[in-house]
Amino acid sequence: MVHQTISNKTVKAPRASSKINPMECSFLVAQNLKPTANRSVWWQRAGTILGLALVAACAAPPPHAVPDSPIAATTESPTKLFTDSTNPVPQVAASWIPRERSRWVGAAWNDLPGWGEDQAQALWPALLRSCERPASAWAAACAAAVAASPASDEAARAWLEQWLRPYRVESLAGSAQGLATGYFEPQIKAARQPDQRFRWPLYGLPADLQTRSPYWTRQELESLPSGKAAPRVPALAWLEDPLDGLIVQVQGSGRVDLTEPNGDTRSLRLAFAGHNNQPYRSVGRWLIDQGQLNPDQASWSTIRNWLRLNPERTNELLWSNPRVVFFREEPLLDPNLGPRGAQGVPLTPGRSIAVDAQSIPYGTVLWLDSTDPLSNQALRRLVVAQDTGGAIVGAVRADFFWGWGDAAQASASAMKHPMRLWALWPR
Repeated sequence: MVHQTISNKTVKAPRASSKINPMECSFLVAQNLKPTANRSVWWQRAGTILGLALVAACAAPPPHAVPDSPIAATTESPTKLFTDSTNPVPQVAASWIPRERSRWVGAAWNDLPGWGEDQAQALWPALLRSCERPASAWAAACAAAVAASPASDEAARAWLEQWLRPYRVESLAGSAQGLATGYFEPQIKAARQPDQRFRWPLYGLPADLQTRSPYWTRQELESLPSGKAAPRVPALAWLEDPLDGLIVQVQGSGRVDLTEPNGDTRSLRLAFAGHNNQPYRSVGRWLIDQGQLNPDQASWSTIRNWLRLNPERTNELLWSNPRVVFFREEPLLDPNLGPRGAQGVPLTPGRSIAVDAQSIPYGTVLWLDSTDPLSNQALRRLVVAQDTGGAIVGAVRADFFWGWGDAAQASASAMKHPMRLWALWPR
């Protein structure tokens, strides 16, 4: 699932990366966001000489990080780390793990703020889904997780402490402060065929997508002959509200109650299939630049209200963003599961996050320390890295999957808060 993040808040947050403007991660004010495919980068275990050099230099990041091994560069065996004489479980990792855009610094369990307060047992469904596609380092831990079936939160935490080791996630410059935003899966109504009510299309993958790069802009595509789309670009569904179509494209997926020509209605998912390789432009930013909204006013609701008052400018608004996302239909087999993330497994509301895979590999269990966007209470929770997004770049950067429906949209739209992360990685 490839998505842009949205937020209507103007809370100042520390930068997750020197490459990210703090406002960049909001759909409403972001510009030029380009979702990119992330690929895992594998490395061989460091030899003894390299291990000695890294231990001597552990106060500074390496000049060129080479992820994805779980082995910390150390002269000690992974099983001979700092321990409490009364506790056989290692408490602090001896060194740090370098990755391409981050470094992981060994930590103790009591370094994790609020550790022990989360409902750890609720992590298990998301963890087991990640274990359907485990990284090699997770093979033994995943086999144990499948067999564990912890009966309580205490049992789940005990399992985590036995099998995993905590690492504080930092930027290569040593900053542990980052940014958390949120995303969701829209729920919309649509029709298979256009009529006076349902007039705004969501497109399937064009047959000739590979013949043009970049492909048609939104304005060019909707100005082609044969109505809203040329025959080569199929319209999978037609929507009543053009802003609903934009929201689905920003989020990268949507649940659709689709009315067929015979009057039957069925629920399905429109999942991300590709895009036109055009730059993403924020319609919220366009309205601000046009003097139609103040920066602190830009939100889905204010944009929707503006569109209702200015229907003659609908195309002008939509065409300000040349990016078009194309979809494919998927059956909604389990309505309790989200769309498939970049790891290839279904997302779990409240337990799945999108990350920069060059900083945090897919399938990593993490301890997230941030703020609930609606209650302003601490949000401290076990989560799993299972997705990515165009604006999710940097070491300490996460997009929290809230689920679907109005409540999820409200939380996702409001979430933009400072954050810290600890990676929990197999011993």
